[in-house]
Amino acid sequence: MNVYDRLNASLGKWLPEKRIFIRSDDGTRFLRLRPLTQLTGLGGLTLVFGWTLVSSSLLVIDAINAGSSRDHGQLAQAAFEQRLLDLSAERDARAAEALAAQNRFAVALEQVSQMQSQLLQSEERRRELEAGLHNIQASLSESLAERGADRRVAGQGDPVEADRAEEFSVALDILSGELRQAADQRAAAVQQAEEARLAAEELVAERDRILARNDEILTELENAVTISVKPLDDVFRSVGMNPDEVLRTIRRGYSGQGGPLTPISYSTRGNAALSEGELRARQIIVTLDQMNTYRIAMEKLPLAMPVRQNFRYTSGFGRRWGRMHEGIDMAGPVGTPIHATGDGVVTFAGRLGAYGNLIKIQHELGTETRYAHLNRISVRVGQRVSQGERIGDMGNTGRSTGPHLHYEVRVNGRAVDPMSFIKAAENVQ
Repeated sequence: MNVYDRLNASLGKWLPEKRIFIRSDDGTRFLRLRPLTQLTGLGGLTLVFGWTLVSSSLLVIDAINAGSSRDHGQLAQAAFEQRLLDLSAERDARAAEALAAQNRFAVALEQVSQMQSQLLQSEERRRELEAGLHNIQASLSESLAERGADRRVAGQGDPVEADRAEEFSVALDILSGELRQAADQRAAAVQQAEEARLAAEELVAERDRILARNDEILTELENAVTISVKPLDDVFRSVGMNPDEVLRTIRRGYSGQGGPLTPISYSTRGNAALSEGELRARQIIVTLDQMNTYRIAMEKLPLAMPVRQNFRYTSGFGRRWGRMHEGIDMAGPVGTPIHATGDGVVTFAGRLGAYGNLIKIQHELGTETRYAHLNRISVRVGQRVSQGERIGDMGNTGRSTGPHLHYEVRVNGRAVDPMSFIKAAENVQ
């Protein structure tokens, strides 16, 4: 007895030999299933079952991880947008503070100018009074000298001359009072001018601090919007689309203008730092507009998953069996819901050759999606569908070896890898 027979004899206790009879018109034949053959078949079935269980577990884990990654990405995006709003609000507040400081500085300069004018007028008046006093003192000295000479000649005083001397003395007292008043006014003007100069210096320092903080905010905003725009730009390049052409297309569709026209007002502050800040702020606004335009474009692309229930990737994009496979295959049970991956209009809904039951949806920006081998079609030609809307069920029609969805994405008529759109959606969430 050889080894094969001994193994069959040993396994016969648990797996007795079985026979399968096959009856035909000519006679009856049977197939003998020895214990070792049965053990081999059971082992193969066990391996297939285990492989199926492991693959399903991995798919479930991937789906859970993808869901958590999308949730985390959405939270991060919301936090980033809130940070942008906070920075913009702070920047506006700092700009308002800078404008108020500039206005206070202008008022202080005006006060300094007025005080300097008053000081010059006081100085000029003082000089005029000093010149008049000098002339009066000279005239009084001459008059006193003449009166002394007349007294010596006449031997006695003249009442007229005494009155004149008294008048000159009164006038001299008045002029001295005016001079003292002018000197006091001049001292007060000098003190006010010094106080105004110190206030102006404090305002300049405050304005410089505000401008420095404003510059920090602008730098943070510039870095934030630059970091946000680059991934969006890469997304469109990764799916074979020209970002500049995409932006032009979106802007043509969102180009409404209106409102009354008012004359342009020009700033007379003459401050280079503020002008530079305004230019940077305008550049940030331009970049934010670019990012918002990208966001609008992303909403118009077919980025969602066509199959939301459990499925298995069975074939990717590229060459297969010597031919070009222009989509990806997602296998699942017959009747699995198929959803539109983006907003669009149904351009074909029916049977088409090897595609079997096929749906074509035309989206914006020159993109088209195709859903083939369907068991049931739930839309009609000309119908507008929304992202996530159920359009049919998975099937096995056309050239197909089993129930699955053949999913294609075309850009301007050229087939591209649908996985690039699916990964792009994950990168921007």
